[in-house]
Amino acid sequence: MALIDRILTIIVTATITSAVWIVAGGSLIENASSVSQRERTRPAEAAPSPNAATADRGAEPDTEGSDTPAGTALDSSVTSVPDARSGRELVVPVLNVRPSELTDTFSDSRADGSRLHEAIDIMAPKGTSVVAAGPGEIEKLFESDAGGLTIYVRSPDRRTIHYYAHLDEYAPGLKEGQRVRRGQRLGTVGSSGNASEDAPHLHFAILQTTEEAAWWEPANAVNPYPLLTSR
Repeated sequence: MALIDRILTIIVTATITSAVWIVAGGSLIENASSVSQRERTRPAEAAPSPNAATADRGAEPDTEGSDTPAGTALDSSVTSVPDARSGRELVVPVLNVRPSELTDTFSDSRADGSRLHEAIDIMAPKGTSVVAAGPGEIEKLFESDAGGLTIYVRSPDRRTIHYYAHLDEYAPGLKEGQRVRRGQRLGTVGSSGNASEDAPHLHFAILQTTEEAAWWEPANAVNPYPLLTSR
Protein backbone atom coordinates (compact mmCIF):
# COMPACT_ATOMS: atom_id res chain seq x y z
CA MET A 1 0.00 0.00 0.00
CA ALA A 2 2.87 2.35 0.83
CA LEU A 3 4.20 1.97 -2.71
CA ILE A 4 0.80 2.70 -4.25
CA ASP A 5 0.36 5.77 -2.04
CA ARG A 6 3.78 7.05 -3.10
CA ILE A 7 2.96 6.58 -6.80
CA LEU A 8 -0.36 8.38 -6.39
CA THR A 9 1.36 11.29 -4.61
CA ILE A 10 3.86 11.66 -7.47
CA ILE A 11 1.10 11.63 -10.10
CA VAL A 12 -1.02 14.21 -8.24
CA THR A 13 1.98 16.49 -7.67
CA ALA A 14 2.99 16.36 -11.35
CA THR A 15 -0.58 17.07 -12.47
CA ILE A 16 -0.93 20.11 -10.20
CA THR A 17 2.47 21.49 -11.30
CA SER A 18 1.58 21.15 -15.00
CA ALA A 19 -1.75 22.89 -14.46
CA VAL A 20 -0.07 25.81 -12.70
CA TRP A 21 2.44 26.28 -15.57
CA ILE A 22 -0.31 26.14 -18.21
CA VAL A 23 -2.41 28.79 -16.45
CA ALA A 24 0.58 31.08 -15.81
CA GLY A 25 1.90 30.77 -19.35
CA GLY A 26 -1.50 31.52 -20.85
CA SER A 27 -1.82 34.66 -18.74
CA LEU A 28 1.58 35.94 -19.87
CA ILE A 29 0.75 35.41 -23.54
CA GLU A 30 -2.61 37.13 -23.13
CA ASN A 31 -1.03 40.12 -21.41
CA ALA A 32 1.70 40.48 -24.04
CA SER A 33 -0.80 40.56 -26.90
CA SER A 34 -3.51 42.63 -25.22
CA VAL A 35 -4.64 46.01 -26.51
CA SER A 36 -3.52 47.71 -23.33
CA GLN A 37 0.01 46.43 -23.82
CA ARG A 38 0.13 47.66 -27.44
CA GLU A 39 -1.19 51.03 -26.33
CA ARG A 40 1.68 51.35 -23.84
CA THR A 41 4.33 50.72 -26.51
CA ARG A 42 3.09 52.75 -29.49
CA PRO A 43 6.16 54.26 -31.20
CA ALA A 44 4.35 57.52 -31.87
CA GLU A 45 4.26 58.18 -28.14
CA ALA A 46 7.77 57.00 -27.42
CA ALA A 47 9.38 60.20 -28.75
CA PRO A 48 7.51 63.35 -27.71
CA SER A 49 7.25 66.27 -30.14
CA PRO A 50 9.28 69.41 -29.41
CA ASN A 51 7.17 72.15 -27.87
CA ALA A 52 6.39 75.58 -29.25
CA ALA A 53 9.07 77.16 -27.10
CA THR A 54 11.65 75.16 -29.04
CA ALA A 55 10.25 76.51 -32.30
CA ASP A 56 10.43 80.08 -31.05
CA ARG A 57 14.13 79.57 -30.38
CA GLY A 58 14.74 79.00 -34.08
CA ALA A 59 13.62 75.57 -35.27
CA GLU A 60 12.67 75.28 -38.94
CA PRO A 61 11.90 72.50 -41.43
CA ASP A 62 14.89 70.66 -42.85
CA THR A 63 15.57 72.94 -45.79
CA GLU A 64 18.19 75.60 -46.44
CA GLY A 65 18.53 77.93 -43.46
CA SER A 66 16.82 75.60 -41.05
CA ASP A 67 17.51 73.76 -37.80
CA THR A 68 15.15 70.81 -37.42
CA PRO A 69 14.23 69.97 -33.81
CA ALA A 70 15.42 66.60 -32.55
CA GLY A 71 13.23 63.93 -31.00
CA THR A 72 10.20 64.51 -33.20
CA ALA A 73 7.29 62.11 -32.77
CA LEU A 74 6.12 59.91 -35.61
CA ASP A 75 3.02 61.15 -37.43
CA SER A 76 0.54 58.60 -38.67
CA SER A 77 -1.06 61.04 -41.14
CA VAL A 78 -0.26 60.60 -44.83
CA THR A 79 1.12 63.40 -46.97
CA SER A 80 0.26 63.69 -50.65
CA VAL A 81 2.49 64.63 -53.57
CA PRO A 82 1.20 67.53 -55.69
CA ASP A 83 -0.12 66.48 -59.10
CA ALA A 84 0.22 68.20 -62.47
CA ARG A 85 -2.94 70.20 -61.85
CA SER A 86 -1.38 71.66 -58.71
CA GLY A 87 1.65 72.68 -60.76
CA ARG A 88 -0.51 74.53 -63.28
CA GLU A 89 -1.96 76.53 -60.40
CA LEU A 90 1.46 77.82 -59.35
CA VAL A 91 3.32 80.84 -60.68
CA VAL A 92 7.06 81.44 -60.63
CA PRO A 93 7.53 83.27 -57.30
CA VAL A 94 9.91 85.91 -58.69
CA LEU A 95 8.46 88.65 -60.86
CA ASN A 96 9.43 88.64 -64.56
CA VAL A 97 11.19 85.26 -64.38
CA ARG A 98 9.85 82.80 -66.95
CA PRO A 99 9.57 79.05 -66.29
CA SER A 100 12.10 78.42 -69.07
CA GLU A 101 14.68 80.45 -67.14
CA LEU A 102 14.53 78.23 -64.05
CA THR A 103 17.27 75.77 -63.13
CA ASP A 104 16.63 72.51 -61.29
CA THR A 105 18.89 72.64 -58.20
CA PHE A 106 16.71 70.41 -56.03
CA SER A 107 19.17 67.50 -55.94
CA ASP A 108 22.32 69.59 -55.67
CA SER A 109 24.52 68.90 -52.67
CA ARG A 110 25.12 71.43 -49.94
CA ALA A 111 27.44 71.69 -46.92
CA ASP A 112 30.26 69.74 -48.60
CA GLY A 113 27.88 66.98 -49.67
CA SER A 114 26.38 66.39 -46.25
CA ARG A 115 22.83 67.19 -47.39
CA LEU A 116 20.71 67.86 -50.46
CA HIS A 117 19.45 71.30 -51.43
CA GLU A 118 15.79 70.18 -51.64
CA ALA A 119 14.74 73.53 -53.12
CA ILE A 120 15.43 75.65 -56.18
CA ASP A 121 17.36 78.91 -56.30
CA ILE A 122 15.77 81.55 -58.53
CA MET A 123 18.39 84.10 -59.48
CA ALA A 124 17.31 87.73 -59.82
CA PRO A 125 18.67 91.21 -59.07
CA LYS A 126 18.38 92.39 -55.49
CA GLY A 127 15.09 94.16 -54.94
CA THR A 128 13.11 92.14 -57.51
CA SER A 129 9.60 91.41 -56.25
CA VAL A 130 8.93 88.03 -54.68
CA VAL A 131 5.31 86.93 -55.19
CA ALA A 132 3.22 84.12 -53.75
CA ALA A 133 3.51 80.98 -55.85
CA GLY A 134 0.05 79.96 -54.71
CA PRO A 135 -2.71 81.10 -52.37
CA GLY A 136 -2.55 80.51 -48.65
CA GLU A 137 -1.96 82.04 -45.26
CA ILE A 138 1.20 83.58 -43.85
CA GLU A 139 1.93 81.10 -41.09
CA LYS A 140 5.31 82.45 -40.04
CA LEU A 141 7.66 85.35 -40.72
CA PHE A 142 11.01 84.16 -39.46
CA GLU A 143 14.63 85.28 -39.49
CA SER A 144 17.49 82.80 -39.14
CA ASP A 145 21.27 82.90 -39.51
CA ALA A 146 21.21 80.69 -42.61
CA GLY A 147 17.90 81.51 -44.30
CA GLY A 148 17.85 85.19 -43.43
CA LEU A 149 14.40 86.72 -43.84
CA THR A 150 12.00 83.86 -44.56
CA ILE A 151 8.27 83.36 -45.11
CA TYR A 152 6.16 80.25 -44.57
CA VAL A 153 2.89 80.28 -46.54
CA ARG A 154 0.47 77.45 -45.75
CA SER A 155 -1.98 76.24 -48.40
CA PRO A 156 -5.76 76.44 -47.81
CA ASP A 157 -5.94 72.69 -47.14
CA ARG A 158 -3.00 73.04 -44.67
CA ARG A 159 -1.09 70.18 -46.32
CA THR A 160 1.51 72.23 -48.20
CA ILE A 161 3.95 74.92 -47.08
CA HIS A 162 5.73 77.24 -49.51
CA TYR A 163 9.04 78.40 -48.03
CA TYR A 164 10.71 81.60 -49.25
CA ALA A 165 14.22 82.44 -48.01
CA HIS A 166 17.05 85.01 -48.35
CA LEU A 167 14.62 87.91 -48.80
CA ASP A 168 15.94 91.46 -48.65
CA GLU A 169 12.75 92.78 -47.09
CA TYR A 170 9.10 91.94 -46.48
CA ALA A 171 6.29 93.68 -48.34
CA PRO A 172 4.90 96.59 -46.28
CA GLY A 173 2.13 95.46 -43.95
CA LEU A 174 2.83 91.75 -44.38
CA LYS A 175 1.94 89.90 -41.17
CA GLU A 176 1.34 86.42 -39.80
CA GLY A 177 -2.20 85.14 -40.22
CA GLN A 178 -2.70 87.21 -43.37
CA ARG A 179 -4.31 85.46 -46.34
CA VAL A 180 -2.51 85.96 -49.64
CA ARG A 181 -3.57 85.28 -53.22
CA ARG A 182 -1.46 83.75 -55.95
CA GLY A 183 0.85 86.38 -57.40
CA GLN A 184 0.56 88.73 -54.41
CA ARG A 185 3.78 90.56 -53.53
CA LEU A 186 5.47 89.15 -50.43
CA GLY A 187 8.82 90.93 -50.43
CA THR A 188 11.98 91.30 -52.47
CA VAL A 189 14.89 89.11 -53.57
CA GLY A 190 18.02 89.54 -51.49
CA SER A 191 21.08 87.90 -49.96
CA SER A 192 20.07 87.70 -46.30
CA GLY A 193 21.27 84.79 -44.21
CA ASN A 194 24.15 82.82 -45.69
CA ALA A 195 23.47 83.79 -49.33
CA SER A 196 26.27 85.48 -51.24
CA GLU A 197 26.00 89.23 -51.74
CA ASP A 198 27.26 88.64 -55.28
CA ALA A 199 24.44 86.22 -56.11
CA PRO A 200 21.10 87.42 -54.76
CA HIS A 201 18.36 84.87 -55.23
CA LEU A 202 15.16 83.40 -53.84
CA HIS A 203 15.46 80.01 -52.18
CA PHE A 204 12.05 78.42 -52.82
CA ALA A 205 10.94 75.12 -51.32
CA ILE A 206 7.69 73.16 -51.29
CA LEU A 207 7.06 71.11 -48.16
CA GLN A 208 4.37 68.45 -47.89
CA THR A 209 3.08 68.17 -44.33
CA THR A 210 -0.09 67.30 -42.43
CA GLU A 211 -2.96 69.48 -41.33
CA GLU A 212 -2.03 69.27 -37.65
CA ALA A 213 1.74 69.73 -38.00
CA ALA A 214 3.29 73.06 -37.02
CA TRP A 215 5.36 75.10 -39.48
CA TRP A 216 8.62 74.12 -37.78
CA GLU A 217 8.05 70.36 -37.77
CA PRO A 218 9.88 68.12 -40.28
CA ALA A 219 8.13 67.79 -43.64
CA ASN A 220 8.65 66.07 -47.00
CA ALA A 221 10.38 68.25 -49.58
CA VAL A 222 8.90 68.21 -53.09
CA ASN A 223 10.83 69.41 -56.14
CA PRO A 224 9.29 72.74 -57.23
CA TYR A 225 10.99 72.68 -60.64
CA PRO A 226 8.65 70.30 -62.53
CA LEU A 227 5.63 71.93 -60.92
CA LEU A 228 6.67 75.42 -62.02
CA THR A 229 7.72 74.39 -65.52
CA SER A 230 4.88 72.01 -66.46
CA ARG A 231 2.31 73.90 -68.52
